[in-house]
This record gives sequence, structure tokens and C-alpha cells, in this order.
Amino acid sequence: MNEQKTGVLRFLIELRKRLIKCLSAFLLIFICLFYFANDLYTLLALPLLKNLPAGHGLIATNIIAPFFVPFELTFIIALFLAVPVFLHQLWAFVAPALYQQEKRLMWSLLFISTALFYLGVAFAYFVILPILFHFLTQTVPHGVFVSPDISQYLDFTLKFFYIFGAIFEVPVVIILLIWTGVTTRTQLIKKRPYAIVGAFIMGMLLAPPDVLSQTLLALPLWLLFEIGIFFSGIVPLKALKQSEGTGS
Repeated sequence: MNEQKTGVLRFLIELRKRLIKCLSAFLLIFICLFYFANDLYTLLALPLLKNLPAGHGLIATNIIAPFFVPFELTFIIALFLAVPVFLHQLWAFVAPALYQQEKRLMWSLLFISTALFYLGVAFAYFVILPILFHFLTQTVPHGVFVSPDISQYLDFTLKFFYIFGAIFEVPVVIILLIWTGVTTRTQLIKKRPYAIVGAFIMGMLLAPPDVLSQTLLALPLWLLFEIGIFFSGIVPLKALKQSEGTGS
């Protein structure tokens, strides 16, 4: 009983130490970025501002929005930038309980999934949003003055970042589905035509209604599907199963 209590206590102490490091990293990043909060919001708004007519801009309909919205954005950016630290602390916490092969696989998946999420956010910012805002600002009815609210703009762009960050996790999802035996590479390869059709349907739903924009979105989605299939074959499933019989 005493050994169990000691083990639980060590577990809680280790967890507390990891959480403190995560919080400290986040607060440090947030403090460093807070001075540039307004500049960060201006940077976020560039895809829209570049497409607005001369003399048009964003507005604040809430009296505290000019302060609170950049503050919220800085908070979210600090979280984004602190993710590698969070994952490293998570890895350090769970790694001792994993086999050697599992450690290699888990570390690879954590690194790849984080990089893909950042890549998805960058794709939304540099590719999707400029195309979308260019289309929207060109279809404004005559006499309508385009001045979006800064809070609504932040919510709108963050949704796109989350969506494309999640979409770019497709290769990791495919790898996990294959490695866990839910499906096989052969089955997914046979379903490639459906994946292509699905990618273009997503392009139709998320991109402006022109062929070029829809293709620019559909092709990366299809490529992500192919990347997942390709990398799932690099480490055979049996290697993961064999790790259960080896020590860490």
C-alpha cells in the first residue's frame, strides 16, 4: 500500500512539474508578444486589407474591442507557439512507459502532426484567405461599404486556421488507421478515386466558386491523402507489434 501511495505521489509530482514548465513557457511567449499585439492583428488582417478598396478598413463596434481583440489574438498565438513545448513535456512524461519502438513512432507522429498543423495554418493564411477575400470583395453589391468588424474577422480567420490545421492532419490519421489495423494500404489505394472526388467536393465547399480556387484547394487535399499512404508503408505494422516484446 505504501509503495502504491509513493508511486501515485511521484506521478503527481512529475505531472505538476511538467504542467508548470508548460505554463511558464506559455506566459513567457505571451509576455514577449503582448507589446506587439496591435502589429500582430494588422499582420493577421493583411489578406483582407490588401483586397479592400482604397479608404476601406476594419471597424470596432464594441468599445473594448480595440484592446481585447489584439489581446485575444496574442493569447492564441502564444498558445500556438508554445505547442512544441507542450508536446515535449508530454513526451517526457509518457516516454518512460513506452517501448523503444513505440518511442520512435510516437515521437515521429508528434513531430509530423505539429508540423502539418502549422503548415495547414500557413496554407490558409497565404493561399486560401487571399483568394477568398479577393473574390468576396469583388462581388460586393454597388453602394455597399465593406468594413468588417475586427472581432468577427478574428473569429472568421481562426475558424479557417483550425479547419485547415485539422485537414492537414490527414496523413497522420491515415498512418494511425493503417498501423492500428482499422484499414490497410491496399484498401485505401483502391479507394483513391473516392478520395479524389472528396477532395474536389471539399474544394467546392470551402473555396470561392471558380475552378482555379477550387483546384488550388483540392490538389493539396489529394496530395495529403497520398502522403499518408506513402509514409504508412515506411514502418511496417509488424514492427509496432514486435515492440511489445522488447524493453525500452
